[in-house]
This record gives sequence, structure tokens and C-alpha cells, in this order.
Amino acid sequence: MTQQDTELQLIATHTQNWVERMIMKYNICPFARREVERRSIRYAVIDESKMHNVLEALIKECQYLDEHPETETTLFIIPRGFEGFYPYLDLVDIANDLLIDQDYEGVYQLASFHPDYCFEGEPMDEPSNYTNRSPYPTLHIIREVSMELALANYNDPESIPERNIAFAQKKGSDFFEKVLAGCMRKTSH
Repeated sequence: MTQQDTELQLIATHTQNWVERMIMKYNICPFARREVERRSIRYAVIDESKMHNVLEALIKECQYLDEHPETETTLFIIPRGFEGFYPYLDLVDIANDLLIDQDYEGVYQLASFHPDYCFEGEPMDEPSNYTNRSPYPTLHIIREVSMELALANYNDPESIPERNIAFAQKKGSDFFEKVLAGCMRKTSH
């Protein structure tokens, strides 16, 4: 394994740690546990930093999901080139448009996560921002059919964001910073 391969694997491990130690453990996404336990989450680290290369890789990842129904979802991790939150938001907008252009509207949707994620109108230090803060800029490619099914079988899905905000307010930013720092250790679990 090359040093570059080792680095990319470490980035994937950090992200997997985040899913398990933050998103699943604290029930930020009530649908994550099932997929973690089934090992149906793909962690795709994109070793590109230019917008057009990242977008090309995104479509290839959608094609991968088309061909691999056993993979429920992909965390499309972009460790370089989009460290700034606003360039990342530009990428998200263009990526959503690209999904429509490539006839993936209604097939896949994107959820966005970033180390500096900030909800519109909120201060950067607002604890609720941590519900969308990840170790690296990440697009979560979600199968829409699966999401519709999960939401239909979940009592009161509209309460999820409010519950997460209340949890984040209760725990505070320092708590989440420590959890995120712990995710950056080399090993999983």
C-alpha cells in the first residue's frame, strides 16, 4: 500500500469513526444504525481537488450505486480543495444541478456535511451546527426510495431536526469538538 493509499484509508476511517461515534451513537440520524450494522455504507474518498474532477467522480459514484444495490449509501469524502465552507456550498449547488442533468433526480439526493458547517442565519459557534459537521467535506449520496421508506416507517420524522437541535444545545460545542477530535484517531472503534 502506498503512502497515498494509506492516507486515503485513514480519511475513510476518520469518517467511519464519525458516523459510528457521533451520528449513530447520539442518534443524530436515526437511520444510520441499521446501515452501520449491515455494513452497507460505502466510504469513497475522492482524491481530487478540482470541481470538474470531483463532479465526474460523483456521477461515477452514482453509477456504482446503480450497479451495487447491496450498498445502501455512499459517504463521498472530499478531503482537498473544498476546505472552505463557501466553495463547498458552491460544489453542493452544482452537484445537485448535475444530478438533475444526469437524470438522477428522484433517484439520489445529497446531504451535506463539512468541518465548518453553519446553518444559514446561525453564528459559527452555534452548537446545532455540529449536527452537520464532519471530519472532512462530505456529500452523503442517499437513495431516495430508501429514504422515503425509512421516513414512512418512522414515527414523526419532522421531529428529528428539533430533537437534534435540543440535544446539541444541551451538550454544547465543546462536547462535539471533543467527539470530532476523537474521530480523528487512527483506529476505528
